[in-house]
Order: sequence, then structure tokens, then C-alpha cells
Amino acid sequence: MFVLELTYTAPLDRIDAALPDHVTWLQGLYASGDIIASGRKLPRDGGIILAVGDDRARIERLVATDPFSVAGLCEYRITEFLATKTSPELAAHRQQPPS
Repeated sequence: MFVLELTYTAPLDRIDAALPDHVTWLQGLYASGDIIASGRKLPRDGGIILAVGDDRARIERLVATDPFSVAGLCEYRITEFLATKTSPELAAHRQQPPS
């Protein structure tokens, strides 16, 4: 699993102008099962996305398609972790440490 942390590199008026395209992009990732949560950071200087999977290169390719990334409006920090414990609702995403 991955924590994708966006940090805005542009003024909020430019972020807001690109927000509809970013939301459409997120909706596609929800539909494909690639992400399970997302939202703004507080204070509003970026956002957080929880992405599922174990292929970092694939996640990096997805991040590169974010309209915010394409327009140069944010930077991403990608943190991979093993979700060894989850709520019952996220049981399908539990991971096992490597042997």
C-alpha cells in the first residue's frame, strides 16, 4: 500500500482551476480499485491519497498522470508501507511481511 502526499507548488487559484480534472482523475482511480481514500491536507497545502498495490513503478506512472502533476501544480511524495493490520472493511487490502 502507498501513501501519496501531494504538496502544492502553485497558488490555490491555479489549484482550484485544475481541481475538476483532478477529481475526475481520482474518480477513475476509485473505479479501477487503485485508491481507497483521498482528501485535502489541513491546512490546505496539498492532499493525501491511499493507493493499493505492491508495484511502486505502477504507482509512479499513475501519479504522473494526475492533472496536477501534468500541469506542474504539485509535487508527490510516495511512501510505501505494509498494511498488516486493517479495519474489517479493509481486510481485502491486508498484506503479509515478506518471509
